[in-house]
Amino acid sequence: MAILRNIARNKVSSCVFSLIFILCAVFCGLMVTACKSGAAAATAAGTTANEIPEMVLIKGGTFTMGSLSEETNSFHDERPRHEVTLTNFNISKYEITQKEWKDVMGDNPSNFIGDNLPVEKVNWYDALVFCNKLSVKNGLTPAYSILGSTDTSDWGTIPVYPEINAAWDAVEIVNEANGYRLPTEAQWEYACRAGTTTPFNTGENITTDQANYNGHYPYKNNPEGIFLETTVEVGTFKPNAWGLYDMHGNVWEWCWDWHARYAEDTQKNPQGAIIGAYRVARGGSWNNNARFLRSAARGSSAPAFRESIIGLRIVRP
Repeated sequence: MAILRNIARNKVSSCVFSLIFILCAVFCGLMVTACKSGAAAATAAGTTANEIPEMVLIKGGTFTMGSLSEETNSFHDERPRHEVTLTNFNISKYEITQKEWKDVMGDNPSNFIGDNLPVEKVNWYDALVFCNKLSVKNGLTPAYSILGSTDTSDWGTIPVYPEINAAWDAVEIVNEANGYRLPTEAQWEYACRAGTTTPFNTGENITTDQANYNGHYPYKNNPEGIFLETTVEVGTFKPNAWGLYDMHGNVWEWCWDWHARYAEDTQKNPQGAIIGAYRVARGGSWNNNARFLRSAARGSSAPAFRESIIGLRIVRP
């Protein structure tokens, strides 16, 4: 462009100005095309444009899962600590809201009512149905198969507590499916930590200015906070370093895994035990004290259990 300006300065003519105009137009057109290509690449690598729920791409990596015995208020089932490597996955930016649930399932089982509140009183089996129905709604291949079918209408009535249903418990993940599913425990903890190694992704402590929990029971000997006795709208508090909201508190979030003792060896994309009695839930809730909100803390419940402290967050490849 400097050469063109020099030429124009020495010989002002309509031809030169025409040439400048043409070159500038071509240059700008190329820049616009490049920007559009870059934006498309970013969308392809991260979330699908206008996808509901909004998803965040989590880059794969290796981390140490679990807690040390020295971590205050930790539990035995958080050990042994072990190294886990995960490949890329997408996770919902927020806990699934009541509006998102209603738009897919047609009902709202929640105790605390509000479109932007997290859905709760959903059991683990409900979550499977939601994931497959949402996959179909968004044009993805359903991830879960029960009795050889991914069509939830073939699965029969959703089990309710205290029912134990062998067919539903034998659910399989369809190979190469790109649909929604519950996160594995490893995916959940990796996403929650967002590169941190402290008890919380907020550091050594968490306050009721940072998460929704029973602040009458703070971590260690920290000052008490408030106890709202209810869920709050998703995204009320600041996100973690990877842009995920409410990984600590508000509602427990169902995970794929059966609750079992951790393996000691290094693992890649672990799926957990193949059998069990209780499914894992993570993150703690509005009704829990701070120790249950720790990144390594593991909750568990019968898969048919429904209560106002349990909701979900979902992932897809």
